[in-house]
Amino acid sequence: MKTIKLLLTFILVGGLFGACTADVYIDDHTEEDFSLENLLYSHELWYVDINETEGNGEVPFLQVAFTLTFDNGTLLANNNLVGFGSTGDGFGISIGYYDTYNSTLQIDHDLDGVMNLEVIQHGYDKIELYHKNSNTSYFLNGYMKNEFDYNAVFYDNIEYFLQEYEAWEKTYTSNYGALNDFDDENFLSFIPASDTSLFLSSIDKQGTAVNSIYWDYEGFYEVYDVSGDRYLKTLTLDYDFLYNDYFELTVIDDRTIELFHPKSGTVYEFKGRGFVQYLKGEDLKADSLRKRFKISNPEMNIERMSSVKDITIEVN
Repeated sequence: MKTIKLLLTFILVGGLFGACTADVYIDDHTEEDFSLENLLYSHELWYVDINETEGNGEVPFLQVAFTLTFDNGTLLANNNLVGFGSTGDGFGISIGYYDTYNSTLQIDHDLDGVMNLEVIQHGYDKIELYHKNSNTSYFLNGYMKNEFDYNAVFYDNIEYFLQEYEAWEKTYTSNYGALNDFDDENFLSFIPASDTSLFLSSIDKQGTAVNSIYWDYEGFYEVYDVSGDRYLKTLTLDYDFLYNDYFELTVIDDRTIELFHPKSGTVYEFKGRGFVQYLKGEDLKADSLRKRFKISNPEMNIERMSSVKDITIEVN
């Protein structure tokens, strides 16, 4: 997972109750009577720094979460960038329950069920969640809502934002700029994959139902930072066996993006269609992905996409 940002408002939350277990170890400098419940309640948001993860396995609900909040027995998570900072007053959606027993945290996730974790405190605002079965550790940084930078998290994880709609439909093309092949493409789709990011594009007419889109082209895409401008990104579309297209990417709102094509000088706007809410679930296999995206090239190595585990589609 990467990093991301967005600005919006919040409300305070606290503890949880459920069915996942975790042993807690408090540092020598921490008061002995500082319970696990108090530790979890001490910060309104726990940011999952996925880049610090150690180990070869994964805990599904932690792998997909940007933040966790422990609220009086309910476990809340921000799993999506769409609505990040506003959904659930900034705390996200309910994903399960928790309870604490002495040094044990017990969590019952709505989809992943019960699991055991060890909680190790690393200072006032940092904890480690260790999953013994997979020998994997996740590191969480604690924040109060008024000090958490939603914008930073949003823009640092912008590629995940692109994946949160089943399709992006072109809604605007500037009347200036040279003619180019991309003028004919009306839909884009960005697909999660295990080792590289895949995209699809279509020349179907605007207004086509998402489930009826025929994807004419496929390839790989990359999103890069722009030095000196945190809010501007570049997007490269590497068409399989064809050519590369390069754009400057600007987020207008959490459903609209702008693509500026420097080579032609043309500006495009795309709106998201079919919001994908991330709730950790079953693996999507290659055959189902082919069917979902109506992929035209049967030789495409779509097996790399079978690591997508957490998609529930709500078509808007």
